[in-house]
Amino acid sequence: MKEEITLMKGNEAIAHAAVRYGVDGYFGYPITPQSEVLETLEALMPWETTGMTVLQAESEVASINMVYGGAATGKAVMTSSSSPGISLMQEGMSYIAASELPALVVNVMRGGPGLGTIHPSQSDYFQATKGGGHGDYHYIVLAPATVQEMADFVGLGFDLAFKYRTPALLLADGVVGQMMEKVVLPPQRPRRTEKEIRKQCPWAASGDSRGRKPNIITSLELDSAQMEKNNERFQQTYHLIEQNEVRYQEYYTDDCEYLFVAFGSIARICLKAIEDARAAGLKIGLLRPITLWPFPYGRISELAEKMKGILVVELNAGQMIEDVRLAVEGRVPVKHYGRMGGIVPNPGEILEAFNSYILKK
Repeated sequence: MKEEITLMKGNEAIAHAAVRYGVDGYFGYPITPQSEVLETLEALMPWETTGMTVLQAESEVASINMVYGGAATGKAVMTSSSSPGISLMQEGMSYIAASELPALVVNVMRGGPGLGTIHPSQSDYFQATKGGGHGDYHYIVLAPATVQEMADFVGLGFDLAFKYRTPALLLADGVVGQMMEKVVLPPQRPRRTEKEIRKQCPWAASGDSRGRKPNIITSLELDSAQMEKNNERFQQTYHLIEQNEVRYQEYYTDDCEYLFVAFGSIARICLKAIEDARAAGLKIGLLRPITLWPFPYGRISELAEKMKGILVVELNAGQMIEDVRLAVEGRVPVKHYGRMGGIVPNPGEILEAFNSYILKK
């Protein structure tokens, strides 16, 4: 079968991939720089082809609670927003995690705090990886660096969410959401039938008990002992995810003496900086976390054994660096370089930071 190659934005790729995955429902609200997700879905009109529901809710709070309701019935449902909107969704995301429901949330990050700027950022790292709402919970966090990954991670996010009955978050910076690249779209998958949903999701609320005890979906537990058992079960799931789902990419790590750690679009800029540095004789490698949670602590710890220094590069004031330092445990110097106002650094700036912070020239 011939590949279908198309030129499109990252946000558009998410919309096309959602339709082709067989998503049952999208509930969202427009906000820069991710509004094209909803706009593209409206243009595709999948309710006429696959039966997918596409609804612009009255707010981000409404949209995440619509996702909560859809997920409770075993449907493949999702939403997308940007940083301030994701903040408004945190209560609903905590409820979804506590109810052990699969769902996909897309965050195309913009600068903050507050309304901040419409320009790109990576400053939602803490919110995404530490659980932005209340309680002891995690969701799986995928960080795409290309438009192709924006498309691919929709299916991956849903597959992982259903596998572990937990929400997944696709965390992209505004650069990846807005840039255009060639993308190979996945083949069209049919939406699951109600019979298939009942088989895959026997826990789902159906609204029809048919003589059986109906499933009750709730995040509320008034019995303290039972709540502790629930949390222990959640933690067992998270431990399983940490064992099985860590993803990352490495470049030039076979012989490197120094290491860059970066995610999203910044990893691509770091790779260009590394190629320039290697041409000048500096042996630098790159580790790009693909899953920000679970984080690749183990691999970074292994690489740290042979490093003289590590530079963490982010579009924020220094967030992922905390996880890198936990992995390294003080064995080598770990420094940070970041921009915070929506300005994206170029390879030369990153190398200047490397020279200043690591080589101390």
